[in-house]
Amino acid sequence: MKPITVTLTVNGQTRTITTLPNKTLLYALREDLGLTGVKDACGGEGECGACTVILDGEAVNACLVLIGQADGRSVETIEGLAQDGELHPLQCAFVETGAVQCGFCTPGAILAAKALLDRDPSPTDDAIREALSGNLCRCTGYSKMIAAVRRAAEEMSHAR
Repeated sequence: MKPITVTLTVNGQTRTITTLPNKTLLYALREDLGLTGVKDACGGEGECGACTVILDGEAVNACLVLIGQADGRSVETIEGLAQDGELHPLQCAFVETGAVQCGFCTPGAILAAKALLDRDPSPTDDAIREALSGNLCRCTGYSKMIAAVRRAAEEMSHAR
């Protein structure tokens, strides 16, 4: 199989990689770019949400996106949320509400929540549940995650 060269914007920086065309965005981020916040928990089935990233403003399962499909596009990962050494309000809220337990699902859940808040800064609890519905968590029971998203939304609305 012949390698392909792909250029994408990752967390605001243009990155070019040469890799095999059957590699997923998940493994390109982890292996080629060293961004290990994106996780693989379901073996590439798209069922767990641990690999959630934001691709051109939409939360997607990176395990279901071939790297060639990301060519020329913008990707946000958990590593890109903190700015100038300050955690994003969602990251703070997840910590403050106890929504972080083992932490394995946390990056994907935070990015799913960010995609929601980017398009709806004042979501209902039902909208938050829907946004997080693709992210499996075995530790928190989700109520703390919903509280975290609600808290971050309120904090972010005051910062505007």
